[in-house]
Amino acid sequence: MSIYSRFTGTGSYFPSKIMTNDDIAQFLDTSDEWIVTRTGIKQRHVAEEESCSDMATEAGKRALEMAGLNANELDAIIVGTLSPDTIMPSTACRVQYKLGAKPCMAFDIAAACSGFLYGVRVADGMIRSGGARNILVIGAEHLTACVDWRDRSTCILFGDGAGAAVVSADSTPGIRSIFNYADGEYGELLKQDNLGSQYLKKMINEPAIDHMIKMKGNDVFKIAVRAMADAAQEAADAAGFSSDQIDWMIPHQANLRIIDAAAKRLGLDKEKVIINLTNYGNTSAATIPTALDQAVRDGRIQRGHNVVSAAFGGGLTWGSMAFTF
Repeated sequence: MSIYSRFTGTGSYFPSKIMTNDDIAQFLDTSDEWIVTRTGIKQRHVAEEESCSDMATEAGKRALEMAGLNANELDAIIVGTLSPDTIMPSTACRVQYKLGAKPCMAFDIAAACSGFLYGVRVADGMIRSGGARNILVIGAEHLTACVDWRDRSTCILFGDGAGAAVVSADSTPGIRSIFNYADGEYGELLKQDNLGSQYLKKMINEPAIDHMIKMKGNDVFKIAVRAMADAAQEAADAAGFSSDQIDWMIPHQANLRIIDAAAKRLGLDKEKVIINLTNYGNTSAATIPTALDQAVRDGRIQRGHNVVSAAFGGGLTWGSMAFTF
């Protein structure tokens, strides 16, 4: 009998503190109108006491509860993040401990905003090969600790949060297609130089070196529009989903204009596109799993619905998947 993988539980977590555009305008030369017009974002959540692993753990607990699983039934924990608590131990190892799970495979994926899709690709392969039955895939970010709050072109974009999904073995198809790509030629367009060994070497001689997220927004936008639209179409085609067979699209929540372009490529009405960007900003690897969880819990996404997702992030990385929930 063929082994397939499908999502059996979802979860999400956002810190309680909210920072609105008007709040940012109190210390930066910007306005709510300026930010909304260019991004579609009105507010974002900011972690004060919570760490990245704290948020990931809470999202993971909720996903396990929906799936009806105990943490000890997990064969692996995969966390996509570009803002880990520490490089070592990994955020995934911290989550394994905080969940009280038995020793299992646990590791982080550094694919920026595409991290969740990369993690699902790994989980899908492990399950289809018979190497695992239940894997917890999490996208979690503490990005407000990584932005330059003097740079209005980047700090307005990001927020904190975590989303999780349990991927389990099943006899019926769930994840229909999934693709992941990267092109390091454009890595300098969106980068964060801290945390790595090269950064630490520079710190010895340049203690004031800038270590916050840097982005060449216009260049990234041009590539992202094409990459996300192409990737979404590729996943839909591989799954055999025509436009009228797609119930929902869950895009990476980076910019409303990018989302609109990807939806248009698939021939989807805006009513079929799930968006949480307005209230949460860009939470990088957490955007797709948090939007998925919210749509499942409010009843929009139901069992049997066909969904297409696409993401794009630093690296540059991008990817897509099509699945039946």
